Amino acid sequence: MTHDLDADVLIIGAGPVGLVAALDLAARGIRTIVIEQREYLEPPNVKCNHVASRTMESFRRLGIAAEVRQAGLPADYPQDVAFRTSLTGREFARIPIPASGERYTSRRGPDTSWNTPEPPHRINQTFLEPILARRAAAAAEITLRNRTLFHTLSQDDASVSIVVSDLDGSNEQTLRGRHLIGADGGRSNVRKQIGAKLSGDAVLQHVQSTCIRSAELYERMTAAEPRAWGYYTFNARRLGHVYAIDGRETFLVHTYLSPEEAAEEGSVDRDAAIRAILGVDQDFVLDMVSKEDWVARRLLADRFRDRRVFLAGDATHLWVPFAGFGMNAGIADVLNLTWTLGAHLHGWADEGILDAYEAERRPITEQVSHFAMDHQRKLARPSLPEALEDDTAAGEAARTEFGAAVRALNEPQFAAAGLNYGYVYGASPVIAYDQEQAPGYSMGEYTPSTVPGCRAPHFRLTDGTSFYDLLSDGYTLVVRDGADGSALAAVAEDRSIPLAVVEVDRATLPPEYSRALTLVRQDQQVVWRGDRADAATADELWELLRGARVTRVAAAV
Repeated sequence: MTHDLDADVLIIGAGPVGLVAALDLAARGIRTIVIEQREYLEPPNVKCNHVASRTMESFRRLGIAAEVRQAGLPADYPQDVAFRTSLTGREFARIPIPASGERYTSRRGPDTSWNTPEPPHRINQTFLEPILARRAAAAAEITLRNRTLFHTLSQDDASVSIVVSDLDGSNEQTLRGRHLIGADGGRSNVRKQIGAKLSGDAVLQHVQSTCIRSAELYERMTAAEPRAWGYYTFNARRLGHVYAIDGRETFLVHTYLSPEEAAEEGSVDRDAAIRAILGVDQDFVLDMVSKEDWVARRLLADRFRDRRVFLAGDATHLWVPFAGFGMNAGIADVLNLTWTLGAHLHGWADEGILDAYEAERRPITEQVSHFAMDHQRKLARPSLPEALEDDTAAGEAARTEFGAAVRALNEPQFAAAGLNYGYVYGASPVIAYDQEQAPGYSMGEYTPSTVPGCRAPHFRLTDGTSFYDLLSDGYTLVVRDGADGSALAAVAEDRSIPLAVVEVDRATLPPEYSRALTLVRQDQQVVWRGDRADAATADELWELLRGARVTRVAAAV
């Protein structure tokens, strides 16, 4: 890396995606400058409410998982999802999800059997983002430039230059780095400047989102039922979602509009709609903290890169924010990118490794966008039983039947094993594929596999150590039953490629580790497997993995 630049990597946007990019690069000793219009620690909108398991695994590697899990709702507050006729009305179904204080030990709920060192965590972005920002501010390799406008970019064969200024346009200056990451959201200026285009489904649904505060709302709710993180409400007057923000008095209310309502601006009274969702009358006192009207979309950028400039997060994809997977997919994007940037900037990987980012992430984000869109369409206009709110035997039967249906429909998004673990990089230029096909996946379904391109199944060593805690900055070779991985290790050492070797007996490994040697990247994806590798195979393999070749290498058998 050259140090006559202002930074190695310039990052536009200090939301969760941009901050995680900076933190990951800092962990690799790579200098960044992060440009952000908002004040330092200025609260973001109350948007994402969920940190996925895969994201928490990455936070664990970065040393912040414990701090994140302690933030947000109180430690004893259930993270359940409840289905009710209104927030204060009758409950007819519930998806149990443990409180953060018992997340590692509880077996209550559909995601508690997952094979992971870090289960999911429900936390609003208003609590998450300050944790990331403070960590970034404390890192010597990161320079935060808040209250700063990004204007233009230009690039040449060696660097990217950006023009920035204060918010009022004064103090204009040019900054220069080796690469640039545009994590500047759905209206991305970086995306526009490199000529990337969004396409897809521009309008799926119109939503009114309102953050409210009421210290008395919990007192109006059914005392017999425990509290929940999320509430889905169904009645003939209004459909909506309510999310607990702090577990005391602050809630986020989503009001979903019909196409007819959306077509006539101002046709939906925000206050009346909120009260119909909550099940309270006009005399009930509540404060509106903030409000935002938005459109659910399914849009994907036609490209994620222009030479030294990369896009990540909402700058590349926008979809219905079910289960918080907009932010989580953005974090997955950027950690895929920073891994390859780190490899290249440290000199052990060829520039060709950077081609993997779009080849790997764009197909996955397109798949997830369709999962989210399909789920939204199923939820958009449910057929409500007429007796749903009746205090009769027919009403009870209607609630039981409808409750089973909505729980079955929604459990895959709130226990989304497929979205966490099931996605496969099936056409990467830096993965050595073999002849076996990877398992398919859906939002909720995941089949563990070591087929190259899949997530390496988690396991623990006999002393309880998580395999993921042993992953090196580059690659980790899982050696089963004393197999010979010396050729792979020797060539990696010769090329200064970071490689850790983990020797494990067959009884410790999950059965999916069917080969004697399994090579795993730091982002947990399997990149090669075989039963042996001689010097020639090792040389060819490492050339592929470090981006010097694009042809596939078959596993040694």
